[in-house]
Amino acid sequence: MNSVERDIDSSPTERLEVLVIGAGQAGLAIGYFLKRQGRRFVIVEAADSVGAAWRSRWESLVLFTPRRYDSLPGLPFPGDPDGYPTRDEVLAYLESYAETFELPIELNSAVRSLSKNDGSFVLKIGRRTIEAEQVVVATGPFQAPRVPEFAEQLAPDVFQIHSTEYRSPSQIPDGTVLVVGGGNTGFQIAKELSSTHDLHLAVGSRQTPLPQSILGRDLFWWLTEVGLLKKNVESRIGRRLRERETLIGSSPRELRRRYGVDLKPRAVQASGRTVTFADRSDLEVDAVVWATGYRADYTWIKLPILDQRGEARHRRGVTGVPGLYFLGLTWQHTRGSALLGWVKEDAEFIADQITRSTQSDQGRAVAAAAHT
Repeated sequence: MNSVERDIDSSPTERLEVLVIGAGQAGLAIGYFLKRQGRRFVIVEAADSVGAAWRSRWESLVLFTPRRYDSLPGLPFPGDPDGYPTRDEVLAYLESYAETFELPIELNSAVRSLSKNDGSFVLKIGRRTIEAEQVVVATGPFQAPRVPEFAEQLAPDVFQIHSTEYRSPSQIPDGTVLVVGGGNTGFQIAKELSSTHDLHLAVGSRQTPLPQSILGRDLFWWLTEVGLLKKNVESRIGRRLRERETLIGSSPRELRRRYGVDLKPRAVQASGRTVTFADRSDLEVDAVVWATGYRADYTWIKLPILDQRGEARHRRGVTGVPGLYFLGLTWQHTRGSALLGWVKEDAEFIADQITRSTQSDQGRAVAAAAHT
């Protein structure tokens, strides 16, 4: 058993100061700050390892941020600071991080429900119940894969897979392949598959292509220097940036000319082996890779903090339910909120909020005792 894991049993209700849900980069980052504060906390993870979201990405994935920008608090990312880490390097780093700081992590511990009773949060985890004074939901933006409803209209013999299940070209059968989704994931998978398959990419939204380097400097050096990564979601620039989908190190022109990929407009419907696009053109396919992103899945949270779309209502991760926080969401506060090397700023902020909440509770308790 990993030294940072704790035994899971069906013991009586356990009470903690803080419970963190999710042992990805966000959960580990706030674990660092909570341990420095001396909190009595546990990080629970549904999967059998830390960094499960990274483990589910394709094998050849390479980050578009250099190693110098990929560190969590307290531990530099190893290797050439100007190089770009692979998926497996990220996994090794996250595992090393949990070991280095001896974070209290319970694996294979899926939270079935989160509610509140008499001022305490109540979490059902398997046959076990945990009560916590404060809870941080650090499950990140990669929760339930999103696939359009018309995918069900494709013939049973058309191979379909979501990008979260894609690992390598060997998974995909020979023939005509359509990748649906014009984000960084769709473009990167299309590049890889183009060398082995007749590849088409359906792009449904306008992107802003950004080069990986400018004048010999990495893109993220420039973004850091000019302060764009610090612009928060409430600023005018932040609101504009949030509405734009950016492609880093890729472009439609490059995909056509260098990789020979045929670009299609938005996929709008399907029937049998045929996919139809927004320009009314058709394509007969043998396989489809849905790089269509994710949707939030908070059905297990039994508290009034979700909007009509099922997403959490919060302000920089602080919800309207005292003691309940979110961490690691896309644009939670800035462009970097969901990125490996920038989540530490939001993590430190939430940790400070936890401290303030604890001090307020203690102050109220002292005041109440003085009047008895």
